[in-house]
Amino acid sequence: MSANAITSESHRLLQSYFGFEAFRPGQLDVINNILDGQSAAAIFPTGSGKSICYQLPAIALPHLTLVVSPLLALMQDQLAFLKEKGISAASIDSTQSREQANEIMRGIRSGQIKILMISVERLNNERFRQFISEIPLSLLVVDEAHCISEWGHNFRPDYLKLPRYRQELNIPQTLLLTATATPKVIEDMGDKFGIAKDNVSLTGFYRANLHLAVQGVKSSVKLDTLCHWLQPRQGLAGIIYVTLQQTAEQVAEHLRSRNIPATAYHAGMNSDVRSKIQENFMSGRQQLIVATIAFGMGIDKSDIRYVVHYDLPKSIENYAQEIGRAGRDGGDSDCLVLANGDNLSTLENFVYGDTPEASAIAIVLGEILKATNSQSGNAGRQWEVVLNSLSSQSNIRPLSLKTLLVYLELFNVIKPTYSYFAEYKYKLLKGEEEILSVFNGERRDFVQAIFSSSDKAKIWFSINFDRLHQDYSSDRQRVLKAINYLDEKGMIELQSKQMTQVYDILDTGFSAESLQSSLFDRFSQKERSEIERINHLVSFFTSNSCLSQQLAEYFADKNMTAPCGTCSVCQGHQAVLPPQPYLRPLGEQDFNTLTTAAIIKLDKVCSPVLLSRFLCGLTTPIFTRLKMRACSGHGSLEKYPFGEVKLWVESNLN
Repeated sequence: MSANAITSESHRLLQSYFGFEAFRPGQLDVINNILDGQSAAAIFPTGSGKSICYQLPAIALPHLTLVVSPLLALMQDQLAFLKEKGISAASIDSTQSREQANEIMRGIRSGQIKILMISVERLNNERFRQFISEIPLSLLVVDEAHCISEWGHNFRPDYLKLPRYRQELNIPQTLLLTATATPKVIEDMGDKFGIAKDNVSLTGFYRANLHLAVQGVKSSVKLDTLCHWLQPRQGLAGIIYVTLQQTAEQVAEHLRSRNIPATAYHAGMNSDVRSKIQENFMSGRQQLIVATIAFGMGIDKSDIRYVVHYDLPKSIENYAQEIGRAGRDGGDSDCLVLANGDNLSTLENFVYGDTPEASAIAIVLGEILKATNSQSGNAGRQWEVVLNSLSSQSNIRPLSLKTLLVYLELFNVIKPTYSYFAEYKYKLLKGEEEILSVFNGERRDFVQAIFSSSDKAKIWFSINFDRLHQDYSSDRQRVLKAINYLDEKGMIELQSKQMTQVYDILDTGFSAESLQSSLFDRFSQKERSEIERINHLVSFFTSNSCLSQQLAEYFADKNMTAPCGTCSVCQGHQAVLPPQPYLRPLGEQDFNTLTTAAIIKLDKVCSPVLLSRFLCGLTTPIFTRLKMRACSGHGSLEKYPFGEVKLWVESNLN
């Protein structure tokens, strides 16, 4: 098809399915690249129509479009939109019943469903990969694609596996979508998927209808300042972002006491409660939400007139994403930051809690060496990992452990081969003879062998792959295909447990000491990078340069060459952070009173880092296991910078 014919077809689909007369900036270029058989990337501001860049091509492409999206709320909003437009789309997620998931899989197999939305973690599921590997796929869409970059603000290790999954599933094209990517991140994610630079579309970051303001405010008057600012905006839709769950509750309660209707929203709430709050906000029954960053992804409400950051955001990227939820209808909207340094230590301490200790890295490397030494010969050596177990054993947070495993892949020490569920259980929903009567010949014999080799309890059966293989030689994939089929047809109810990742050990002679040092350096570098990101954030908010222009430059927008004229800096109000509140010097704190209980409980694993995390109120797997939150002294120094606490702990332990 010629370029003109592709453009003509794109316009026809836009009008007939979506009811729009014209594309927004950048959309047509991306869509034409996809319909021309190429991979592409769309870096568009929040709310500027990235989704249509895959929704429209999905109609025209011959096979299924697979969309990887980071949040369920994001998927549900897009599915509702597609249903309204008469486009057949679905998601497979953990909230669904077995019957619902099976119905969706039947719709995909029959070709009725054109778009399937999943989380990236779904691809770790052996049953799902078995299913999707049999489905012809046209396009892989990676939403929030900046998550694939280690240098992005929201790096997710599982995203690094997507290029390999694309290859394994023979998906011919990829579309990357994001609103917040720096030049370094754009280059990184494009390289990982082999996307030509000419096929990366940036439409510019600046939105003239967003009026940015930063105001330095002491904590003691922050609530009064907020209430005064909100008075003329009552009845308009808005979001107030805070860092901590308890702050969301406190601010919402205070606003209500001042006759400003407000509702708190955070991840600590029941999912049904959160869904109801979001529904009320989207419908206009509730106008003001006080929320942590748990609220936002998938909030595609066009008439949000203001976004307030009651606390400093985590990063410039987070700030950009959060203010991007305002004014999507093009109407004037205000974005206010009430700035002080009171939560800087909290932001920094989140970073320090993620860095594994060198001794923890050594435990993981020791497990690889143990696996190496337990197997004879150099060929085919494998290491099996149950993430939660290894996290608890090594005392590394699950996300940081995933990152460590990715680093080991990058260092060519291990290579992921496949993952599987260690246990498959099923119960019969029909009589065994009735099930067997559906099959003939060898197939009947095979299903009979699965049943007879299973370990039987009162109701549930556990598949015994080893015994089955001895009785009836068959590969694992065929067994999975058979039991998934029985489950889909309602003959059995299938459950799977304990995800196990299997790695090939590529380097069986690595130096544990040298590798431990390299890995620890890598994490330390990432830690420094995150701390620099926070420092950059403070510099940005207190700068004497146009806020909008600074943002545009940060996100590679070369179109904005002059100050906006409407931000607080352009209006002559450069923000000055108030002095930090007084903290009693650490030297005056009683070390023994604060730490004795923790030292006794941690016993042999006690270290300066662990004690510092305990005092700063940070979480690690061992704290959960030992119920350290109940220990005297936990979180007693949470307002102090972690680095200073660690130096104080080290000086007292020596």
